[in-house]
Amino acid sequence: MNQPTPAATPLIEQFGPREAMEYDVVVVGGGPAGLSAAIRLKQLAAEKGGEISVCVLEKGGELGAHIMSGAVMDPKALTELFPDWKQRGAPLNTAVTEDRFLFLTAGKAFKTPAWMLPECLLNHGNYIVSLANVVRWLGREAEALGVEVFPGFPAAEILYNGDGSVKGVATGNMGVDRAGQPKADFQLGMELHAKYTLFAEGARGNLGKQLIAQYQLDQGKDPQTYGIGIKELWEIDPKLHQPGLVVHTAGWPLDSKTYGGSFLYHMEDNQVAVGYIVGLAYENPYLSPFEEFQRYKTHPEIRRFFEGGKRISYGARAITAGGLQSLPKLSFAGGALIGCDAGTLNVSRIKGSHAAIKSGMLAAEAAFDAIAAGRRSDELSAYGSAFERSWLHEELHKARNVKPWLSKGMYAGALMVGIDQMLLRGKAPWTLHHANADHTCMKPAADCTPIAYPKPDGKLTFDKLSSVFISNTNHAEDQPVHLTLKDAGVPVAVNLATYAGPEARYCPAGVYEFVKVDNADRLQINAQNCVHCKTCDIKDPTQNIVWVTPEGGGGPNYPNM
Repeated sequence: MNQPTPAATPLIEQFGPREAMEYDVVVVGGGPAGLSAAIRLKQLAAEKGGEISVCVLEKGGELGAHIMSGAVMDPKALTELFPDWKQRGAPLNTAVTEDRFLFLTAGKAFKTPAWMLPECLLNHGNYIVSLANVVRWLGREAEALGVEVFPGFPAAEILYNGDGSVKGVATGNMGVDRAGQPKADFQLGMELHAKYTLFAEGARGNLGKQLIAQYQLDQGKDPQTYGIGIKELWEIDPKLHQPGLVVHTAGWPLDSKTYGGSFLYHMEDNQVAVGYIVGLAYENPYLSPFEEFQRYKTHPEIRRFFEGGKRISYGARAITAGGLQSLPKLSFAGGALIGCDAGTLNVSRIKGSHAAIKSGMLAAEAAFDAIAAGRRSDELSAYGSAFERSWLHEELHKARNVKPWLSKGMYAGALMVGIDQMLLRGKAPWTLHHANADHTCMKPAADCTPIAYPKPDGKLTFDKLSSVFISNTNHAEDQPVHLTLKDAGVPVAVNLATYAGPEARYCPAGVYEFVKVDNADRLQINAQNCVHCKTCDIKDPTQNIVWVTPEGGGGPNYPNM
């Protein structure tokens, strides 16, 4: 089964076989899950007086470049990984000082009394962080332990042994033009072979999706569900800054049937992280998550924080939100899924980094024990067993009904979440289920009402292209388009004709637009704008768009997100 992808085959034949490197463990993805797994492997080797070779592949040009999250971080898992993280200088600098939860109407805000907030929305003991900076710190700790970290090298292909187990991965070729031909700076990808390969690509991982299908890891599971999170970083007037303030909202501007809400976190240095999450099971093809976010900022209770402020960064990312019901089987022959590649985010707490770290540690411990026992390329079943015994499984089990309830509408959903989390404390004797994948939920445009969004003012609200500019997104223009179509005729014949071209609205980066060429409609893909959020891969109603890894180092470069 160890055959290169069809796209790679001609270049391999022309330039010879790919070089191969051997490791005990290869980790795909340099986020909190992947780096924590690598660190834990090295810690265990040091504790046991042995050696273990570990490498981490990261598609961003540097660690943290593609990392974006709210983020309020529960330090529980980090404390297990590094009990002395404060002394080591981990960038958890702003403790949460106040929680506010608001229900918004078009002109008013109603604050939920503290005694009515369920435990999952209370953040005492947590920290407002830049997850990108936490990842950069984790990377330094990993390298200090001897982990080999390779930023700018995306894993583009899964390699298999003859018995069907995962052998490792191959990095993408560099220096290929849009037609797939080698340029002067062409460099053939490399193969990385391992006894076990851990996949930590984040939500809707390109290779993780393939592994789930290959090994039927989602058999008997609910469809996975997602949200899109869109975020800006602002520097605001010091007089308006309240370090440690956490504000969440529900309600306006979304209609009561559409799942979503906002976050607004006051960080250090007069900075505020503000963002909006929209569940990707929404029905109206005219809805634009980006425009809903811009409109949200105009609410009187929200806009006051930004008077005299300056927007300094922008980004977007899909969020895996299905919870325990949608969690695939975590291991397979030769490897495992960890973090958001598996879907360990706790949607009730609006937190995933602590879950990613814990899942990475659990997988690392299973892989280390297997290697110490002389095993390789078999299934790490101990990982799944350890997960089921862990506090992470207990936490996700407690939260399992929150997203299904919220999907039933804001008012009824909020009431039932209150009952589930406060009265029943997550111990209801039933489990609700997700019936449909997000892409199946969109209705034909003829059955929906168009949404008129206000024009941006350039001060508080902005357009997509100016937003992409401050995400520092860059791709070499003369490279293969990484947003691929299974059938080039579908966007116009189906998506435009039936759904009014929703890809032009659900993409938060202006990648997709319908243009006229010789009086005929055509989908134009501006791949250089892509911020790697994966929304198109998830929400496309025909599942015709497939996101694949672009050339290494491309995409956004988030400084403090």
